[in-house]
Amino acid sequence: MKRSSMTRREFVRLGAGAIAAVEASVLAPSALAALDDPQAKVRFAIVGTGIRGCDLLRAARQVPTGVCVGAADLYTMRHQTAKEAWGSEIPTTGDYRTLLDRKDVDAILIATSDHLHRRVTLDAVAAGKDVYCEKPMSHTVADGFAMVDAVQAGKRIFQAGSQRVSSILYAKAREIFQSGRLGEVHSIDAQWNRNTPGGAWIYPVPADASPENVDWAAFSQDAPPRPFDPVRFFRWRLFADYGSGLGGDLFVHLLSGIQAITGINTVATRAYSSGGLYHFKDGRDFPDQLETIYDYPGMQVHLHCNQNNADSDERIAFFGSKGTMVVTGRTVTFTPEEVRPQFEGYGWNGMTAAQRQKALDAWRADHPAAPPAVVPSQVEIYTMPQGYNDTADHIANFFSAVHTRQHVVEDEVFGNTAAIGCHLANHSYFHRNVATWDAAAKTIKG
Repeated sequence: MKRSSMTRREFVRLGAGAIAAVEASVLAPSALAALDDPQAKVRFAIVGTGIRGCDLLRAARQVPTGVCVGAADLYTMRHQTAKEAWGSEIPTTGDYRTLLDRKDVDAILIATSDHLHRRVTLDAVAAGKDVYCEKPMSHTVADGFAMVDAVQAGKRIFQAGSQRVSSILYAKAREIFQSGRLGEVHSIDAQWNRNTPGGAWIYPVPADASPENVDWAAFSQDAPPRPFDPVRFFRWRLFADYGSGLGGDLFVHLLSGIQAITGINTVATRAYSSGGLYHFKDGRDFPDQLETIYDYPGMQVHLHCNQNNADSDERIAFFGSKGTMVVTGRTVTFTPEEVRPQFEGYGWNGMTAAQRQKALDAWRADHPAAPPAVVPSQVEIYTMPQGYNDTADHIANFFSAVHTRQHVVEDEVFGNTAAIGCHLANHSYFHRNVATWDAAAKTIKG
């Protein structure tokens, strides 16, 4: 077994060539050094400073090419969390639209609930801002296409926030996949499992939350009207009015990772989901276990997420005719298949000894150079360097594109494709039927 624990620089060097082979306009995975003028800083503001928003701010602190100049959140106490996450005083507001009016804001980072992605994106684009929007890009199929149209009409830079697309780990997996070493790949199996209350979106609800410090009316935009409910505000991922369930929370990472590694940027033709709400009887809308089988041209993809058991955690396996590649949160493992010519003796076990010997002699005559014995496969393992942060690289890639006006690794089309995969899974689950993608009509049927 060959284990390789490469340095960050070595890993980036290996991955950059693979990315260039996919699409010449795509930036290398570590975009920190890609700016023509390192002194130029992208001035960004963030909308949504809850859990993920604070993660983005902390990651952005590692990217010297950007500076936060403002933050917005509908819960007033999160104005302080934004300052703490960024590490210094920044202007804060409850109304993100005031950030769009500012001339010193180049770009907007969006970390709101899913159902507000469309509204904030369209407003930001209309104000001439570039956009980084957390995954899943859209809450509905219609939202996604509205966002694509707006971004392209406004000629803005857009990056969807599935950070593993910029990971040096995924760059290595892409290099292996595109080298042909896997052979023909017709089957991909991926899973992401959790077994904690937080992993099941049971987030803290502050005791002080009230209509006085939570802008419930603004939060409820584009959602069915309901009385103020702090649980729905702070645990929005539980509810279909605002979130997208396991599909939007975890499937989207797996799908975007598969897209990035394989180069496939198309929606599955159909999907079938199965699962259920088995453990968390807390009034949520979404299942805590979900499995979906997707049909792509020439390939089947199986996704599985479970919030009741964390075995295997994050894993994408590519099964090829010449090898198997498994990508986890920290490693890429390649295991070659034994594909050298071998005499298929099992099929002759029902024949006479004379028949078997005659067949073996004929096979040996046809394969004089065949090795006499099977050599054990050589397993290769690539390990991500300690301390590496793919979110920082994803944000750096976005800042670089804002500065250079080059392409990003996860643009609006890529992000929309991954999000539609999530919508297909949810549609099939809730309708208990096969969900079929109608590309011409841009809609899900079934």
